Amino acid sequence: MPTAAFDIATAPPDAAPEFTQRQQDVLAHALALLVEGGEKALTTAGLARTANCSKESLYKWFGDRDGLLAAVVAFQASQVQFPSDAGATADAGTFRKHLIAFVKTQQTVLFGETSLALNRLSIANSGSGQNRLGHLLVARGKNMIGTRARTLLEAGRRKGLLKFDDPDEAYQVLYGLAIGETHIRLLLGGTPTDREKDLDTLAQTAVDRFYRLFGV
Repeated sequence: MPTAAFDIATAPPDAAPEFTQRQQDVLAHALALLVEGGEKALTTAGLARTANCSKESLYKWFGDRDGLLAAVVAFQASQVQFPSDAGATADAGTFRKHLIAFVKTQQTVLFGETSLALNRLSIANSGSGQNRLGHLLVARGKNMIGTRARTLLEAGRRKGLLKFDDPDEAYQVLYGLAIGETHIRLLLGGTPTDREKDLDTLAQTAVDRFYRLFGV
């Protein structure tokens, strides 16, 4: 497992960084600081104290503060799980199960309080001209998940399990079916309905509808 600093400038958009268990624990503390107190609360000194680690370790693992913020966003986005191409396309039933699992984890992450808080914080800073968090949420969150999701869909197409011309369009349809307006409503302070709390059914329904459009 890598221990070098996480470099957002050189990491490809579909890269899911691997963190050691200790690094994951530290990033979980960093997420809590960020959500509770905003960007100003995320300092190396404060994180070192909260996570009971040295500032030297933080610099070794994540580089400067921008690198730490990038790692935090990438860590949160990595909670959306993807199967390997080989596992996802073993057969039609397996691929469909993996697609449902992906949709459910995406819903779990995006509808969760941590992601909602990060997005609200970014929106609050959107007029400042220095919204680093917003940039990172797009580059290391939305774009990373979208790139890997399109790769998954294209693997299904190559296997003859899906049919579509434009992978971007296909993913946008899947995203709309899976996330819909629920994410916006939750961002605005709404509470999930009983139906929206049943992510198993929501994910299954989204994929069923997706297959009506793009299934073979």
